Amino acid sequence: MSFDFTKYLSFIESTGRKLYHPGFKVIADDYEIIYKLLVYILQDKAGAEKYNLSFRKGILLSGPVGCGKTSLMNIIRHLQPPENRFIMKSCRDISFEFIQDGYTVIHKYSRQSINKDASPKAYCFDDLGTENNLKYYGNECNVLAEILLSRYDMFISRHMLTHLTTNLNSSEIEEIYGTRIRSRLREQFNLIAFSESATDKRI
Repeated sequence: MSFDFTKYLSFIESTGRKLYHPGFKVIADDYEIIYKLLVYILQDKAGAEKYNLSFRKGILLSGPVGCGKTSLMNIIRHLQPPENRFIMKSCRDISFEFIQDGYTVIHKYSRQSINKDASPKAYCFDDLGTENNLKYYGNECNVLAEILLSRYDMFISRHMLTHLTTNLNSSEIEEIYGTRIRSRLREQFNLIAFSESATDKRI
């Protein structure tokens, strides 16, 4: 290891206690997942080569319900400088915004910063698959699919980073969002996956 893993585990646990609950604790089964996330967020080149992670891509963190995907992504973003910190956004909340504001929501989450010279906004869209196809004035729209397609274009042209958490596997993603999205996800994301038997921390 080229960084002090124990030190960062302590950071994760102390931040988790502040953000979530006083009993927040990391379990040993999750160490490898956490190590990969730290390799990425700390830009550790040796670790990235070992685990085949690309700093050019975002993170797609998948796993069963309750395994800790959301909390881990929310915690590790605090290791980034505030000006570069990615923004957590629930997919369900985006779908509710679409009901209220319509297609402007797609532009809101897929355009670059207002300042064209600044880095495009990095988002982590949390719980992909929990939103539904929605109608706005009678027109049905797969809101997240449109946002992801637009952000893919910005990923190619301006290196716009996107992160995702999801309970879905690859075939379920293709069924809901189509082959174009699944194909682009391979190019756009590093897949880090919990085991299907990962512990539900909410129990």
